[in-house]
Amino acid sequence: PESKMGELPLDINIQEPRWDQGTFLGRAQHFFTVTDPRNLLLSGAQLEASRNIVQNYRAGVVTPGLTEDQLWRAKYVYDSAFHPDTGEKVVLIGRMSAQGSKDKGHCRGGRSKYLCFLRKTPTVVFWQWVNQSFNAVVNYSNRSGDAPITMGQLRTAYVSATTGAVATALGLKSLTKHLPPLVGRFVPFAAVAAANCINIPLMRQRELQVGIPVTDVAGQRLGHSVTAAKQGIFQVVISRICMAIPAMAIPPLIMDTLEKKDFMKRRPWLGAPLQVGLVGFCLVFATPLCCALFPQKSSIHVSKLEPELRAQIHEQNPSIEVVYYNKGL
Repeated sequence: PESKMGELPLDINIQEPRWDQGTFLGRAQHFFTVTDPRNLLLSGAQLEASRNIVQNYRAGVVTPGLTEDQLWRAKYVYDSAFHPDTGEKVVLIGRMSAQGSKDKGHCRGGRSKYLCFLRKTPTVVFWQWVNQSFNAVVNYSNRSGDAPITMGQLRTAYVSATTGAVATALGLKSLTKHLPPLVGRFVPFAAVAAANCINIPLMRQRELQVGIPVTDVAGQRLGHSVTAAKQGIFQVVISRICMAIPAMAIPPLIMDTLEKKDFMKRRPWLGAPLQVGLVGFCLVFATPLCCALFPQKSSIHVSKLEPELRAQIHEQNPSIEVVYYNKGL
């Protein structure tokens, strides 16, 4: 359909990000926009308005007076709050833009993941459970595909993910007693990394059972693949582990230096808010940069897919060599 004079043309591809996803810089710009914490301050009405602009534009209806920048802004507001496959609104704490504030909340309760580790076991269990519960919500909210999941399956996934992750963290905490202090400092990071390796696949186990949708370059669905799900989940685990590095390595080093200064010794109450601020600051940058390590729309060679799906794709279109899928976040 043709747009009227002076109206925005209908050939802007808002199915894809605004920046080139073939480069790290383009992916970083994309994710800085999607994970911007200011997106959390938008009201339900503003989110709905953005959704209407995007859906109308996709249907060939241009909102009167809309500029190209406003269209892209609406697309990114929509992307930050709605699931790309199901179209459902993602619960606030499950959105990637909430990552920084979520971890700040944990810091308030447990001072920090590192200091939390030095406390008594019940405290560690409680804060690890809180942390892993948040992670479970984030992992479910940012899953790939739109396969229905029953409450029973969700409950099983949640219990196994949180229990497995907390047990791993406790096991690693018991090691700190036998390690030199410097090595002990990295045990909380090892626990976070191990917990991610457990929590993400368990919260997304449905994808490993039934597969995720794979499409051609035009977005036409070709079938479901467990191989693509494995590849996508592996990439997400790597991104999340990298996301934790700055927030767990930088604040302890800065705080160690600051706590030796007279200024801090006279004002010990400054320790907690400073640490919260440092962790939040690290996450505001680490979240988009680590999401950008891999394209959100990942690809896999047809030759690597399951034999049945490979045969099915060759039958439909023998010229297809690469298929695409949403890896989740």
